[in-house]
This record gives sequence, C-alpha cells and structure tokens, in this order.
Amino acid sequence: MPQRLLLTIDVGNTQTVLGLFKKRELVGGWRISTRRDTTSDEFAVSISDLFKLAGFTFKDIMGVVVSSVVPSVTGALREMSTGILNMEPLFVDSETKTGIPILYDDPFEMGADRIANAVAGVEIYGSPLIVVDFGTATTFDAISKSGEYLGGAIAPGVEVSAEALFGRAARLSKVDLVHPTCAIGTNTRKSIQAGVMIGTGGLVDRVVERFEDEMGKVEHVVATGGLAALMAPECKRITAIDTLLTLTGLQRIYERNKEIPS
Repeated sequence: MPQRLLLTIDVGNTQTVLGLFKKRELVGGWRISTRRDTTSDEFAVSISDLFKLAGFTFKDIMGVVVSSVVPSVTGALREMSTGILNMEPLFVDSETKTGIPILYDDPFEMGADRIANAVAGVEIYGSPLIVVDFGTATTFDAISKSGEYLGGAIAPGVEVSAEALFGRAARLSKVDLVHPTCAIGTNTRKSIQAGVMIGTGGLVDRVVERFEDEMGKVEHVVATGGLAALMAPECKRITAIDTLLTLTGLQRIYERNKEIPS
C-alpha cells in the first residue's frame, strides 16, 4: 500500500536537501551535493536510490514542493516531477501564498529558501524573529512583530570566506574549520581557525544588534543551514538551532497552497 508522502526539496548553491513528510512529520531526510549540470534522469536515479535505502519508493509520493536558487537545477527538477513522477511540483517564489507579507523593494529578488525560513520561523518561534542561515552565503532575515518580512542582509559564508583566504594568500594552507581553543593563535592553523570562526561569530552578533536597532528587540534568533551546528556556538545571540527550518517551511507552504490527502 503506497504511503501519502510529500517530497520537499531545497536546492542551495552547494548542497541540496531532501525531506519526506507524512503530514507534518519528517520521516526521511537526505543531503546531496548540488550539481548545476544534473539532468532530470540523474536526479531521479539519485533520489530513487536514497529512497530505497530508507524503504520508500516514488509511488509513496503524492506531492512535490521546491525552493531553488539554481535555475538549471530548477528545470531538471521540473522535468523529473512532471515526466517521471507525473505530478506538477510547487515551486516557491514571492507570488506563492505563504501568509507572510514581503516588504522587499522587489519581492522577485527574494530567495525561495528565505521565504520558507520565514514561514516556519514565525509558526514555530513566533515574531518578531531573526533567522540566520549558514550556507554558501550567510543570510539574515528579519520578520516584524506583525509577521511581515522586513528584509535582511547577505554576507559571504564561512567556507566561502575561508576558501577566498586560502586562494589569495600563497603561504596559507587549507585547515579544518573547527572551534578554536583560543582567540590568540600560536601557529598558522590556529590563527586561521580563530580568525574565520570567531570573526564570523562576531559578524553575526553585530548584524543582529544592528537589526534590533531598526526593528526592536527580538526573543529568538534562529540558526539554520548546513553549517548552523558548527557556527552557532561562536554566536552569542543565537537562541536556537533548527536545521530542518527550510524543509518545514516548504511543508507548511504546500499545506497553504495544495489540498493534502489524508
């Protein structure tokens, strides 16, 4: 007997995160590398193999919802959904019904993942709220007390910053990004770890402080994204880590736009 599951897909510049929901319960989750040249057939094979390992099949899927910041991958996922799953996916954008008014100057510039983060963040943590997404970029989203998306900030991600440093400084070798034991490094490796990790933590705290100067105090600053667990301990203002925030937001958005069979 096929299950009635919702496939949520969050396509980022570096990683793609997949989630399977049974109503509001996440029953499966995977993280794969984002390849801009992946075809619809390759996506189908990869997802099918992951499903098999967890005991699921494509027959269990009753709907697909996607947030994507990579246009070439968006097209491949549309082809996979319509051609192989035989269903029209819901692609989240600024015109999708979410219940969150977007006050961006041009709402079309809004990343779908940031919209999903705002939806889940308000429902789970309430508003006002700040969401910090640690991915290829470190993004900040500000949601007002009345639940409006006010805007945000975008900074280079911690890995992007480190790679730029290694690429431009001939005498600096790559090091693992781990929590530094001290701020004053006694060798090059420790110095880089201290500068990148503590520096990013300070950036986050400062941006949150400036946000509050403009929007008032917030109770919750939620960290999400692939590097949230790594970076949150370096940030004094983070109050919660929720790596499922984007997928949860996609599930909630699907609820608000599609009828979900029981």
